[in-house]
Amino acid sequence: MSPSRRGRQRFDLFGDSLSGRVLWLTVAVILAIELMVLLPGLGRLRNDWMWERVMHAQLLVYASAATGTQVTPDVRDNMLRYAGVNSISYQAPGQPALVLQSAQALAGPVDATAIADETIGYSTWRALRRVAGMGAPVLDIRAPSPLTPGAVIEVQADAMPLTLELRNDTVHVFTLTVIVALVTGLLVFAVLDRLLVRPMRVITTSIINFRKDPEHDEASDLAWLAARPEDDISTAARELKIMQDEMRAALWRNARLAAVGTSVAKISHDLRNILSTALLVADRLQSVNDPTVQRATRTLIPAVERAAQLVTRTVDFAREGPPPITRTAVELSDLTEEAISVVRPMNPDVRFVNEIPEDLVLPLDRPQIYRVLVNLMKNAAEAGAKTIRLVTDREGVVTQLRVSDDGPGLPLRVQDNLFKPFTSSGRYGGTGLGLAIARDLIRAHGGDLVLQETGPRGTIFCMDLTASDT
Repeated sequence: MSPSRRGRQRFDLFGDSLSGRVLWLTVAVILAIELMVLLPGLGRLRNDWMWERVMHAQLLVYASAATGTQVTPDVRDNMLRYAGVNSISYQAPGQPALVLQSAQALAGPVDATAIADETIGYSTWRALRRVAGMGAPVLDIRAPSPLTPGAVIEVQADAMPLTLELRNDTVHVFTLTVIVALVTGLLVFAVLDRLLVRPMRVITTSIINFRKDPEHDEASDLAWLAARPEDDISTAARELKIMQDEMRAALWRNARLAAVGTSVAKISHDLRNILSTALLVADRLQSVNDPTVQRATRTLIPAVERAAQLVTRTVDFAREGPPPITRTAVELSDLTEEAISVVRPMNPDVRFVNEIPEDLVLPLDRPQIYRVLVNLMKNAAEAGAKTIRLVTDREGVVTQLRVSDDGPGLPLRVQDNLFKPFTSSGRYGGTGLGLAIARDLIRAHGGDLVLQETGPRGTIFCMDLTASDT
């Protein structure tokens, strides 16, 4: 891909594009992961704040116990304010309780907490509730003394400073998390866009352009993508390019065949009249006693007949759409005998073996299957077969009809293009349409005609027919 073409490709960050979805999905996943990691920090911040109040209260208790004198109310209130609490209750083992309380009591509901028993998950949940404004305005904190074993200290404090600190930290953490998620998401997106999104955009564009104009091979980035190092996307691009090239070639061939079919259909009427006149004159020349004329007519009449057959087959093959099928109940053995009766007079040295059950009845188009059987047996006889055998087998709901012979087999050059129209049929005077038309007729019945086996010991053609009703 040229730099100019890469520059013209923009990041579609919004809307329903694949690139936008990849970006915002990446940001959402990273944001969720970071929040899951950072949110417990709010719980730890809440615990640290409360333990700090407990430590300050413990120091006040020691200071009060050391002085041994009654402090004035102003000094007591200042000490409690500097410690960040409103009241302290200290109970040591075997000693009377020590209570320090501010002259101005806190009003409102109390949120009691035993911080020593809280888990980090529960503390995080309590912190989030306080950030959302769902906590009580007064905190009652109960904890074991950090300095005296067995002693219990309980303090009350205003919850507003804790709420403000948690909210400020939440804003800071959320802002930092969003910035990190966006930066990381853009970096991940840039990598994914180059490795996945842009190649998918190239493949999608190529498919759309091919659908709009399948016959025009326009310059695209598909070739660049197919030439990349081996990976799943480059393999898909190579296969897509090969498929497009093959379909484009098939469209060109079909277009030329359609043009040939249209031209032949237009001139076939006049050409048949000309050939009919030539054949009539040739028949009259047979009555002439001149040996030279009779030898010429013996060559001329088959040539005119082959020309007429070529016109008929070409028109039939060029007809648009599948051959029309009219199904009736057909006794396959009787139909085979009828086809044999037509081929046998032209090939008296060939032995025909009909092993099809007489009670086998199939819903088939009788004239079409008749054409297929005559074509296969005539081909086998003209290839040098001495015995032609017809047998049937059942496989599930499908009846298989096999036409086998003991001829020399098909040459390799013929096998490669066996069912392609207007290719060499392997014998003099062949049109290359017989097997192509025969396969189309069998496929129109819902089956298929395949070359099952060929070699020095003979050839076997197999066709699938509709399930029988005996």
